[in-house]
Amino acid sequence: MFPRVPADPLWPRAVKLLVLLQLCTQGRAARASPLPHGCPTACICTSDLLSCSQQTLHRVPPALPPTTATLDLSHNALTQLQDHWLAALPHLEALHISHNQIKDLSPQAFHNASYLRHLDMSSNHLHAVETHYFNALVSLEELLLYNNRIKRVDENAFAKLSVLRKVYLSWNNLTTFPFRSVQGLGSYSLRTLDLSSNSLSSIPVEELAALPENIRNGLYLHNNPVRCSCPLYLMLQRWKQRGFSSVKDFFEEHTCKVSDNVPRSLIKFLKYSHMFENCSAGPEDVHPVPFPAMVGQALLLACNASPPATATTYMWISPHHEPIKHPGNSNRSLELYHNGSLKIAAAKPWHSGVYVGLAINSPRNFSRLCEINVTVHYPKPDGETFSTGLTTLLGCIVSLVLVLVYLYLTPCHCLSCCKKPAPLSPPQECSAQSSILSTTPPATDAPNRKVSTNKHVVFLEPLRETQNGKIRLALGEDFPDAKHPKVLQLKSDSESISSVFSDTPIVS
Repeated sequence: MFPRVPADPLWPRAVKLLVLLQLCTQGRAARASPLPHGCPTACICTSDLLSCSQQTLHRVPPALPPTTATLDLSHNALTQLQDHWLAALPHLEALHISHNQIKDLSPQAFHNASYLRHLDMSSNHLHAVETHYFNALVSLEELLLYNNRIKRVDENAFAKLSVLRKVYLSWNNLTTFPFRSVQGLGSYSLRTLDLSSNSLSSIPVEELAALPENIRNGLYLHNNPVRCSCPLYLMLQRWKQRGFSSVKDFFEEHTCKVSDNVPRSLIKFLKYSHMFENCSAGPEDVHPVPFPAMVGQALLLACNASPPATATTYMWISPHHEPIKHPGNSNRSLELYHNGSLKIAAAKPWHSGVYVGLAINSPRNFSRLCEINVTVHYPKPDGETFSTGLTTLLGCIVSLVLVLVYLYLTPCHCLSCCKKPAPLSPPQECSAQSSILSTTPPATDAPNRKVSTNKHVVFLEPLRETQNGKIRLALGEDFPDAKHPKVLQLKSDSESISSVFSDTPIVS
């Protein structure tokens, strides 16, 4: 037998105190060494959003949560981005680095960011857009570079960005731009290229005419000191007639410079166009060739222009901005032959619109051959014999005849009122002095006849007095023949009416 230890009420409390001290010690140790993928101290984290904005950061925080899909580093003091700094963010889709002090980018700055779709580097200090800056961003759709100090864009800066949809380069110092570099992008996905508010002095009209319609619709060139010329004026006027947003939305902000010797000689040449009245249209300003068709008809579109000598393949741009190459689109409703002709197997209403034929000289060089405006109509019914104008005229004539019949041939509903009274007979009861509630004369003039439902209302005046709801006519004063039988009859009728419409008994 072991000796029995005396019970001590303080022993359980001491054990609990030791356990609590151990837990507190472990908690302090955990807080002293944060998790490798925890939220940085200067940032705010949610499930897939990491915001480090307005923290005066001079470098990117070293440990970033790998679940981040949107990273906001805007409004800081970043001057450079390290190589492979996005390798720890495999799910990153949107990156905001605007309002920093970044002057250039290292060759590996955006490697390991193949899922990035939105990049905002506006309001930085970039001086150029080099070829290696964004080549690794194969999924990039929107690129914001406005309000930098960019003077040059390399011809191959966007060469590998096949899904790029929007590029914003406004408010920079660009004097030229390689428009040929975006021909292929425009054929596939590019919809917006904003070059407004730069220092562009000339616009290559021939190169812009070769661009697909979808990129010309979103090519913003306003607020640039471009030299005034008839080709430029006619091109923008044509874009305006086609309803392109790039001209329609900023019509009054398109300016051109009259003289190079006078820097401030800018005019709003689309709004005040009288100085370009003598400009004649050139070949690039010809409207699309009309091509009417019926629903279900097979169409073959072919360009009459001769292709360039170096042309190897052809491509068409559909009205829905879909590139069509050989052998055709996905459902084969549109087929492209090797000679450049485009076949529409069975025309439908949604096939209507402008088709642009292009000749591909090289992977980055496209030449416009023609534009064809297809309009698909439904066939008219065979039994149609009257035109719309004739049908409307017949309807008007029928309506006029019905109005005349109603006015002049309507039968009289009051036979007694329509009958002409005898020349010497007393006034009939169908006159203005008789009742409007009765259409038949009284059966008898006897003083003791009963009150009927067809009562008479007398329009004789004046009314002298009423007593117990009974109307009394002043016949003695106004009618010298007050004792005449007809007058007595009218008086009797008036008394009977008052007795009918009175709520109180008549006191005789």
